[in-house]
Amino acid sequence: MLKKPETLFVLGYMLLPLFALISAIVGLTMILGGNRIVGIIILVVLTQVFTFGAFFALRKRKAVLLQEPDIGH
Repeated sequence: MLKKPETLFVLGYMLLPLFALISAIVGLTMILGGNRIVGIIILVVLTQVFTFGAFFALRKRKAVLLQEPDIGH
């Protein structure tokens, strides 16, 4: 599943950055709402997991694309 460039494109450019943005918004909302400990955990841990996951997917996609032989040439 993680060998297809299309799947890695969707993960790296669309889903994981969207999840990172949503988790950052949720974390900031929780901090401003008074639930600081859980908000900081979500903001620091969960947002970073999604961000680094997106970078990993993009690096993996680049490696997969470089390994594929050119069929047209």
